[in-house]
Amino acid sequence: MNLISIVEKKHLKNIPDLKSGDTVRVHQKVREGSKERIQIFEGVVIRIRGGKGTSATFTVRKIASGVGVERTYPLHSPNIVKIEVLRRAKVRRAYLGYLRGLRGKAARMKEQQFDKLAVNVEERELKPEELAKSEEIEEVVETEEVKTEVSNEEGFVEAKEDDTEEVSEKEDSETSEDTAEVAEEEAIEEELKEKTEEEDKK
Repeated sequence: MNLISIVEKKHLKNIPDLKSGDTVRVHQKVREGSKERIQIFEGVVIRIRGGKGTSATFTVRKIASGVGVERTYPLHSPNIVKIEVLRRAKVRRAYLGYLRGLRGKAARMKEQQFDKLAVNVEERELKPEELAKSEEIEEVVETEEVKTEVSNEEGFVEAKEDDTEEVSEKEDSETSEDTAEVAEEEAIEEELKEKTEEEDKK
């Protein structure tokens, strides 16, 4: 499991099990300036795309005053407050595009019985196995972060030790240069003293 799938799991919402042919009621947050309200759009799901990831979308179609209106929503959008499944139809296709050309009774679909309470569960409890897996993933990520921090600290300490060695080498070279200069000055003074003594003897 890579890091992208781990991050995506955090953004997945608990939504009902949608299928093509379902009559749904979508509660969407709409912002108008500084105000915020919930807009309800009710229609038939004619298409579901993108699988079960964060990029999944579903298209809802309804007839408003004799005109067909379609809206495509991201399945895990934070602006969608709730999705209610009202009715479920028996269909044989994943994409119900043929409904666009039908009107009235011709657009009706045969209803299928289903358990509304089971489908419209807002919060699903995770199984113990799923909880254990999520904890293991978090532990692995934390240990990797700790390892990187420790390696960075070790590198910093090594760099400091190298700096101290360089400073000590510089100090040793400076002291050796000073001693050489002092020795040269002493030799010059001795030569001058010898010359002055010879002149005095003459």
